[in-house]
Amino acid sequence: MKKFLLGTVALIALGAIAPASAADLAARPYAKAAPMIAAIYDWTGFYVGLNGGGGSSRDCWTNTSLAGVATIPNAAEGCHSPSGAVAGGQVGYRWQASNWVFGVEAQGDWASFKGNNASLFQAGVTDQTKTNAFGLFTGQVGYAWNNALWYVKGGGAVANNSYNGLTTATGIAFDAASQTRWGGTVGTGLEFGFAPNWSLAVEYDHLFLGKNTVTLNSIATGLPTRTDSISQNADLATVRVNYRWGGPVIAKY
Repeated sequence: MKKFLLGTVALIALGAIAPASAADLAARPYAKAAPMIAAIYDWTGFYVGLNGGGGSSRDCWTNTSLAGVATIPNAAEGCHSPSGAVAGGQVGYRWQASNWVFGVEAQGDWASFKGNNASLFQAGVTDQTKTNAFGLFTGQVGYAWNNALWYVKGGGAVANNSYNGLTTATGIAFDAASQTRWGGTVGTGLEFGFAPNWSLAVEYDHLFLGKNTVTLNSIATGLPTRTDSISQNADLATVRVNYRWGGPVIAKY
């Protein structure tokens, strides 16, 4: 009987101690959820790409001499607007600071611009201009909204032109000249990153190519036939695809 009473007392005491021991255990620590990480596009890096599109130019001829004899006063021969396709490539580097993007770029394009008009000065003569290539060397400033970039650009431009005088009745060239001329350019574009290192853009550029003196020579004899002061401006619209070497995304908390 005594043993039974001692066992009962021990069980009651153990039952009283157990809840207290559980209460003394440390509470499970609270783990704070990891912060959300937003991935943003980074435009920094070297890039290379292809472009294609079209455009037109405005070329105005003013005759200043015939066969070496000065034309006084100078005589306007008229204007024409050659148009055609362009295709080529570009290479550049951009760096991003906050939302601002700065860059430099070189672009080269083959062109098929061609246009003509009947000379207002020489009866039976048609003046023709062809533009064979363009080059642009520019700096850029842009503003980025994640993977969308709007930019403006400006710098130097170069064009390779060929000039012909045609006999209007037959369309056969009788004199010719070629010239590479330098000028300036301004432009703007909108570019979208559609994959980690790939982007697609549309761009417009206006080229100021000034007024140059051009001497045309006879195709038959090689002797000078006339000298004209020729002015030129051009407009280009292209679609561009670029591949960039650089970090495509960065983490932002």
